[in-house]
Amino acid sequence: MNKQELFENIKRKKSFLCVGLDTDIKKIPEHLLGEEDPVFAFNKAIIDATAPYCIAYKPNLAFYESLGVKGWMAFEKTVQYIKRHHPDQFIIADAKRGDIGNTSAMYAGSFFGELDIDSVTVAPYMGEDSVSPFLPYPGKWVILLALTSNKGSHDFQLTADADGERLFEKVLRVSQQWGNDENMMYVVGATQGRMFEDIRRIAPNHFLLVPGIGAQGGSLEEVCRYGMTKECGLIVNSSRAIIYADKSRDFARVAAEKAREVQQQMEEQLKAIL
Repeated sequence: MNKQELFENIKRKKSFLCVGLDTDIKKIPEHLLGEEDPVFAFNKAIIDATAPYCIAYKPNLAFYESLGVKGWMAFEKTVQYIKRHHPDQFIIADAKRGDIGNTSAMYAGSFFGELDIDSVTVAPYMGEDSVSPFLPYPGKWVILLALTSNKGSHDFQLTADADGERLFEKVLRVSQQWGNDENMMYVVGATQGRMFEDIRRIAPNHFLLVPGIGAQGGSLEEVCRYGMTKECGLIVNSSRAIIYADKSRDFARVAAEKAREVQQQMEEQLKAIL
């Protein structure tokens, strides 16, 4: 999916919501535990219920890999189900990969070649040769960690060099020599508030993947005020606040209601550019 196609989908659905599939088998409704594949059964129901209100899904690989082979199979089935039944959805493999070049090339082949996923999150700490193997795939995206929403982000990301440039700013500036706004996005946590102004000074046209609204307390209005571009430029993720809103047999219906609430808020924010 290219940048224009992504923006057209945002305009059509009046939404830039990404539903995070952080599927923890300990938190899904108990009645699903008797299914042959409880994780996939949960994901399928959530996807079918929320698809009208979102433009992307983001399976977090940790929740699948922790279950071994069965978890990986649930992840693959989830990806295939989205591609088959909801082909307009942008799929993000939240894998946070990043290793030496030949290893990154294998990761890229797995996600972009074997699984044909739209995008993968990548850690930039090891530099260009750890990121560049992901970039040659047409229509695929690297989503580079820039400024995250966790407490520990202050340990490294906000440290400044002798010239006053903070590490996340260097990541933004240098990485634009590797890719461009047609194949690279950045992760910026919703809890960073006005820091989006600093992000946009360096990366004015890139899409940003923004986790942290909902359960983590980030403000959608603030994210849009400081981060939105004329092409929206935002994919805002919500995971727990949507998928775990209810644990009864009505869990999917309640998830749909929560997704619709966020979509309606996003529709209001989009009026400024549409």
